[in-house]
Amino acid sequence: MRPSLTTAAIVLRARLFGESDKIVTFLTEDHGKITGIAKGAKNSRRRFVNSLEPFAQVRLHFEDRPAGKLVFLLSAELQLAYKQLSQDLDRIAYAAYLIEITDGLIGEREENRRLFEHLRAGLCHLEESGPSLRFVSSYELKLLRLAGYQPILDHCKSCAAQDFTESQWYFSLMEGGVLCAACCGARKELVPLGASAVKMLTQLQDENALAAEPVVLPARVVHEIRRTLSGFLQHHIDHEIKSAPFLRGYFAV
Repeated sequence: MRPSLTTAAIVLRARLFGESDKIVTFLTEDHGKITGIAKGAKNSRRRFVNSLEPFAQVRLHFEDRPAGKLVFLLSAELQLAYKQLSQDLDRIAYAAYLIEITDGLIGEREENRRLFEHLRAGLCHLEESGPSLRFVSSYELKLLRLAGYQPILDHCKSCAAQDFTESQWYFSLMEGGVLCAACCGARKELVPLGASAVKMLTQLQDENALAAEPVVLPARVVHEIRRTLSGFLQHHIDHEIKSAPFLRGYFAV
């Protein structure tokens, strides 16, 4: 008999399989992202009570099956229930987005405890404080760094220029960094950025960005920040980010 393993985990997605089973993907604290089959989960009254819903933080018990892709899920105990998040459409939309982009940037079995802690902290922030431009942009930037895709924002990636008095900059999705006007060339994948947007993105990349005093940004700057980050995330995720359209209205001003 294979030994069972236990770890903290967050439900990323779940779907029915057959009449009563479920296929569930988790981000775990100790084993990275894993997908498993929960036998009889649809009708379970003991092993999976309210613990396989999206965003759920659970204590997961499973048996690994090295020869197969799916682990065997033994049980999952709900550790944290969100009261505010589950009743607020804005919070739900943001939580779905955090889950989807985190899921999209990490492969199966890629152990990354800091990424797990980042997602858990993000969901807890939504529960306690609700969504904001500063929060979601800071989350995205740290996620990119933890996944190995940190963008270069504080200087031109080509010539290292740092003169942000220049009004026009560009973000290269291919190179993963900002370019000054002299280095941008005529590539189609460039995202135009004003100097104000570049400065704000640099600030949001700081570990303590959420503790900083909030500022009111012009709609143009908000649009540039969102277009840059969503475009760069989509560049590294191999499917359409389905939850992104539900957020667009929240960043209109």
